[in-house]
Order: sequence, then structure tokens, then C-alpha cells
Amino acid sequence: MPAPKHRSGCPVSVSLDYLGDRWSLLIIRDLMVRGYQTFKEFQQSGENIATNILSDRLQKLEAAGILTAKPAPEDLRRIHYRLTEKGVALAPVIYELLIWAGRHGKTGAPCAVIEHMARNREHVLAEVRRRWEQQDLTPILPTFKKEKHK
Repeated sequence: MPAPKHRSGCPVSVSLDYLGDRWSLLIIRDLMVRGYQTFKEFQQSGENIATNILSDRLQKLEAAGILTAKPAPEDLRRIHYRLTEKGVALAPVIYELLIWAGRHGKTGAPCAVIEHMARNREHVLAEVRRRWEQQDLTPILPTFKKEKHK
């Protein structure tokens, strides 16, 4: 699958050509902070992504150089996905989206967690990078419960 064609040379537009849908950002989130690496884990992440959409987004993210796909060492039929350097460089973007939504939207993230993260940006981002470099799949954030609307 070829990399996306860009609508313009604007950096925001180019970014959106790669990441302009929620599924791509959620896959990156799952790789980055939840330690997911398999199709099944992404599918069961809670957002109810359809298998055809998940497959398409994984292929697009791989074509864009944001993640890699390699056979699992224990079972060559299974694929393990991993962020590339280009993908892990998105950590500040994902992090700021998380803080922004926690402050301005109804989420399942406790306010104290969001504020702690906001105060400790550099530490959390350094931990994301460390885990990526060491291939540490320990989740950095819990799965937050869906906010119930009344």
C-alpha cells in the first residue's frame, strides 16, 4: 500500500493525511500506552473497530512508516505490530490529546490522573520512549471506563 498523497504542503494537512481518522490514533495509542501488539488486542480494545477497518488502518500505518508488522517468534502465522521511531515520535501528540480531553470532555479518566499527567509531561514521555526502546509492553495507562451519559 503506497503512502498517502498529500492534499497540500501544509504541515497540519500532511499530518491529517496520515492520522486523520480516529482509528489510526487509537491504534497508535494502544501500541504506545497499552502495550498491545496483535490484531486481536486492537480489536478487543473497547472501541468496537470492524475487522476490515482495523486491517486497512494497520496497512496504512505500516505504509506510512509509523508501525512495523513482523511474524511473532512463537507462531509465524501471527503478526506483531510495533511502533517505529516515526510512530513513537507521536507520543507528545497522543499525550496532549489525552490531557485535553480529560480536561474538556466527559471521560472515564479521573481528574487527579489527568492533572498528575499534565504536571509530569516530561517524565511520562520519557517513560513512553524508554518502554519503546526496551520493548517493554507494560501498560503505561489503564483502560478507562466509558463515561455514562444521563
